[in-house]
Amino acid sequence: MAGSSGMVWARVSYESGRLSRRVMSRWAVNHLRYRLRGADDAATAQVMAEVKEMLTGMPVSELEEMGPLVMEGVLPRIYPRMLDEVKAHRDAGRPTFIISAAGDDLVSELAVTLGMDGGIGTRYEISPDGRLTGELDGPFMYGEGKVVAMRDFAERHDIDLAESFAYSDSASDLPMLRAVGHPVAVNPDVPLATVAREEDWRVLRFEQLGRKLTLAAAGLAAAIVGTGAALMHRSRPRRTAPARRASVRR
Repeated sequence: MAGSSGMVWARVSYESGRLSRRVMSRWAVNHLRYRLRGADDAATAQVMAEVKEMLTGMPVSELEEMGPLVMEGVLPRIYPRMLDEVKAHRDAGRPTFIISAAGDDLVSELAVTLGMDGGIGTRYEISPDGRLTGELDGPFMYGEGKVVAMRDFAERHDIDLAESFAYSDSASDLPMLRAVGHPVAVNPDVPLATVAREEDWRVLRFEQLGRKLTLAAAGLAAAIVGTGAALMHRSRPRRTAPARRASVRR
């Protein structure tokens, strides 16, 4: 997608009064830096710490209410040509998955909406009284954390990563890209573009966003109310095709 889903989530959080103007402004600067230069580990760590602080003690029901609004903001920013890539893999019999630092519920719902086989996102711990503790329930899906999750998922579903594809726009995903046999850089930041050129990786470049998903976003908003965040504390079944190669997307 164009930009980061985290900024969409931040906007929804700000508009609902859950995020201060000061934090929102700083995240906006970080997002601009991300669009221009790619992900920054220090900035990502700071944002993650602030997200955990904001989530601590929040009822899961409040987070669920944000899901449809975040999805409405994400869908129109997905590049149509990436959907063509997904379709090509599906037609070739390869299962496709999204792996993202976004919340596991959002990632899984997005994968279903786009006709993919599943999603793997960051999971947050939920207390017995239905509130977020602010702690993670598993690895943070960033950097090496994505590789840990990918390898575990691949082993459980008999997927050969050496025959699989991975797509990303950021050098922060170099561990993920190097974990598969077919890495692809999509609108890469400068560091990733450099590596892709040096290692002769496939590079996709496109900027035009389609709007055909806008109506789908509106329809999805009603469909996913009551689902999502409550699933973060337990494993959810994901559809998987009986194939030994896969495509994964940041």
